[in-house]
Amino acid sequence: MENSMRACLTLLPFALLATPLQAQEEAATPSAEAPPRTVFEALRPYYDQLDLDHPSAGPSASLDPAQTLTRIAFGSCHDPEREGMEILERVAADNPDVFIYAGDNVYGDAWSWDAALPELRSAYAALAASPEFQALRARIPMLAVWDDHDYGLNDFGRSFPFKEYAERLFLDFWTISPEDERRQRDGIYTSRVFGPEGQRTQIILLDTRYFRSDLTPTPERGAVGRERYIPSEAGDQDMLGDAQWAWLEDQLLVPADLRLIVSSIQVHADGHGWEAWRTLPQERARFYNLLEQTGAEGVILMSGDRHSAGLYVRDDVISYPLYEITSSSLNRSFQDENNESGPHRIGDMFAPVNYGVIDVNWEAQSLSLEIRDANGLAVRDVAISLYDLAPR
Repeated sequence: MENSMRACLTLLPFALLATPLQAQEEAATPSAEAPPRTVFEALRPYYDQLDLDHPSAGPSASLDPAQTLTRIAFGSCHDPEREGMEILERVAADNPDVFIYAGDNVYGDAWSWDAALPELRSAYAALAASPEFQALRARIPMLAVWDDHDYGLNDFGRSFPFKEYAERLFLDFWTISPEDERRQRDGIYTSRVFGPEGQRTQIILLDTRYFRSDLTPTPERGAVGRERYIPSEAGDQDMLGDAQWAWLEDQLLVPADLRLIVSSIQVHADGHGWEAWRTLPQERARFYNLLEQTGAEGVILMSGDRHSAGLYVRDDVISYPLYEITSSSLNRSFQDENNESGPHRIGDMFAPVNYGVIDVNWEAQSLSLEIRDANGLAVRDVAISLYDLAPR
């Protein structure tokens, strides 16, 4: 916490340089009665007086909580200012019951260090104006979490100084109602339950940005498996924050037959040195232990971030095989192949543009995890029995 606070205070001058003079004075001159304790408190007077239009995704198709889900689609790493938006037409053609934006839904990094986040607002406006996005949104219900590029800056966590305003933009863009729990607290984590008993799907959407502690930079930048970060040895690691950890425990006790947990960054992957839960090993162990201690059944992990897709499984962390499907990217593929080491991975990675699909056959008590290419063809898949996703 002390290191993060120091980073916040170091960044504060950049924030104030990017704000109008009056707002600077309001933010930088605390009252004697209640001086700001953090950069976030110092910036609130500025944000309270902002009068800017926030882009909105507009109305979305609705999903009845009583509906049984049989197809869930998702994707990540999506830039509406690049070519390739037609992949959303392919997603719509698959007719999923719900589509989940799993992070990096736009690329609005705050390179200007302007506290009003013009880059993020512009990126959201571009997505809202996309005909392909609007057609998908009108037809298919949507859920969303964020990752670093629609949170604020590449790889940032809790020390991003403008995160409170980034959250306002997220909630306004995705038309989150005033009564929604996310309007009442920090962080954009939430959950939904769909379907009747025996066919009940819970979707848990984690926030792996707002509360996450700093990562440990690699001493060998670019080295294979140690490209940007190495696992932290700090004793005060944090991925989700106390409130979200407590909330997650409660959610894992909610009755569900299939439980989809969406993490914007990968959970299982150990073969690279980019962002992932492996960089905070104590927190990853805490996550696995929580799954085991709560006896949560039917858990499947979903993630994005990597600009490559893959399927993973671990049978050594809880009492049944724990699968993960990573889908990335929708239209920001950087390479044709990704040959990184793949502990826990099922087969090879898939680097061209893609989206993920989870098909559920409730009658047969089975499901499939699929990575689909730009033409909607399954290029990676695994079949799973729901009977195998129960604590032993």
